[in-house]
Amino acid sequence: MKTKINFLLLTFLLTFNAFSQNTYVFLGSYNRDKTAEAIQIYQLDTLNGKLTKVTAAKNIINPSYLTISPNGKYVYACTDTKTPNAGSVSSFEFNPDNKTLTFLNSQRSGGENPVYVSIHKSGKWLANANYTEGSVSVYPLLENGKIDSIAQNFQYTDGSVNKDRQTRSHVHSAVFSPQCDYLFLPDLGADKIRCYAFDASQKKPLIETQNPFIKTDLEAGPRHFTFHPNQKWGYCIEEMAGQISVYNYDNGVLNKIQRIASHQDKIKEGFESSDIHISPDGKFLYATNRGKENNIAIFSIDENGLLKNIGYQSTLGKHPRIFAIDESGKFLVASNVLTGNVIVFKRDLKTGLLKKTGKQIKMENVSCVQIKKI
Repeated sequence: MKTKINFLLLTFLLTFNAFSQNTYVFLGSYNRDKTAEAIQIYQLDTLNGKLTKVTAAKNIINPSYLTISPNGKYVYACTDTKTPNAGSVSSFEFNPDNKTLTFLNSQRSGGENPVYVSIHKSGKWLANANYTEGSVSVYPLLENGKIDSIAQNFQYTDGSVNKDRQTRSHVHSAVFSPQCDYLFLPDLGADKIRCYAFDASQKKPLIETQNPFIKTDLEAGPRHFTFHPNQKWGYCIEEMAGQISVYNYDNGVLNKIQRIASHQDKIKEGFESSDIHISPDGKFLYATNRGKENNIAIFSIDENGLLKNIGYQSTLGKHPRIFAIDESGKFLVASNVLTGNVIVFKRDLKTGLLKKTGKQIKMENVSCVQIKKI
């Protein structure tokens, strides 16, 4: 009997350990050199937070932002970012069994300096935001993971009141609604969150709505956007103002219900807020601040979707551009561009607070992190 129990326990532990090893961390960078590793992939041990390198890719320039296909087979990247008169989106195939990341193809981004790519839940469409020229592009995705030619591209020219940073549109992200029937485009340059209906069955899926945008506060600089798991609320991080705006969401319509600082009270200017995500259980929101702070602001979310600040965590580096939370909600991984380091934090599931765990990873000019269980 004892032998049987030990065997069952061993089987359970082996199965549980194997399950903990199928989560991967994808890192993009401003490598600026084709001979340098531009994308790196690590395995995340969801028992202890340890990262183990799996593979990398070279021969591409500045894959500054990544997204992973719903099935985990393909990686899509903004490439040739911050490159004058250039910009592209690229696809790669990831094979965890063979530990390979294989380049598939590239397409022009439809505007200079692509900064954000996202995938429709069907895995058949890619949306891309171009910052410098202020535009959005959408592409069909082929069965083999390659990106087809641009289906639609919309350019914007309107700006806002800040003469240094808002002389024209700067679309900073492209975020699908929870049901993927709308696409939202925070526009830092125009102080707007643009919106299109999205019909995945059409060859030109972006459809103009009666309300093509909502206005944010002036000099807000809306940057990234995320929806609550319950699909009722949306949250926008405002880079220039260092604020988070909270919205009720219903069928493509946003109505603001709160605006709260993402920075500490002692910081009066130079906010540089950047990224925003919600824990899988919907209880906590996290937002990164660069500039003078280099931290993660932590908020609790109440029953009405409103935020309450409960603390700050240093990212242990400079310029935390992008971070990600794993699907279990146990770990948050932050990337610091200027110090070129990646830090794994363990989340306290009850308090929402963070604690560094494991050993940091070094990657020069690391600009993006995504996590995917495959």
